[in-house]
Amino acid sequence: MTYLIAEIGQNHNGSIDIAKLIIEGLAWPVEDQLFNNEFKKFDAVKLTKRDLAYELTKEQMDRPYENLNSFGKTYGEHREVLELSDEEHYEVYKYAKLKGFDFIETLCAPSCLSMLKYFTPDKLKVASRDLTNIPLLNALAETKIPLILSTGMGGVDEIESALEVISRHHDDVSILHCVSEYPTNPLNWNLNSIVSLREQYPNKVIGYSDHSIGISAPLAAVALGARIIEKHVTIDRRMKGTDQKGSLGIDGTQRLVRDIRQFEEGLGKKETFISESVKSAKLKLERSLSTKTFLKKGEILAEDNLIMLSPGDGIPYSRLTEIIGRKLKRDYQQHEQIHESDCE
Repeated sequence: MTYLIAEIGQNHNGSIDIAKLIIEGLAWPVEDQLFNNEFKKFDAVKLTKRDLAYELTKEQMDRPYENLNSFGKTYGEHREVLELSDEEHYEVYKYAKLKGFDFIETLCAPSCLSMLKYFTPDKLKVASRDLTNIPLLNALAETKIPLILSTGMGGVDEIESALEVISRHHDDVSILHCVSEYPTNPLNWNLNSIVSLREQYPNKVIGYSDHSIGISAPLAAVALGARIIEKHVTIDRRMKGTDQKGSLGIDGTQRLVRDIRQFEEGLGKKETFISESVKSAKLKLERSLSTKTFLKKGEILAEDNLIMLSPGDGIPYSRLTEIIGRKLKRDYQQHEQIHESDCE
């Protein structure tokens, strides 16, 4: 079954209450009332932790950042507002666990590992921008916590280099195809990269970190063999913040979970057979040999006075040669199903 990650990232806008509201919405049952099914919800939620002392140059931190999505006059002030403390991450972790989710952290600096004093995430995520950040990769791998690599800014050489560093400590690594374009133009999805990664790394779990609009790309990714799907989520796409508009609201997460879980169930068996669920329809809708016109007792059945009509519980066309040439024991009305017991 596909492992579904709801990426809150920093869509909490610096508020643990908003983070908890998103998690509460993700915990709502996902149902299909038509068939009375309830589906397994997201498996995990994910937050992002940065240490601004290891984030950007002073010039970039001090640059003016006044726009509709800004939380401060400079980019540094903006980023500061969006950060939660280690203790606040722990609060969100406990709430996610209470709601039945795994908890994943994207850590953007070795110093962010300070949160391990409070709790141990189920997995750690390496953002696409840090695929070549060897000191960070080494620090994260040393924890022995399972890692997820996002490849939105790297190719085969970068992936190989990252895996070589991590393998010095452990091999529990998953690889996500990703395109670091927000939102991603469909022309650039290149979902066949999932097939390529599966072929190149047959012993690794391959998935897809999605930045597209809607849910069609993740569903297609699952069809191509992705076993992890990561999708940005929010409580309200109209909220302030650069990732909000490209995220799924709670109603969108419900559709995503429903469609992926239905797809998984719908794959069925790798064989061709008549399903039990269609037997009643088969009986109702298939056709049987019937009379084209009124036929008198004693008449000889011929192909030109027979027609195929529903339901399908009578004599099938495949037995036509067994029926033609036989004499009727009684009168038959037009469009009446032929019964073998009435034929001599």
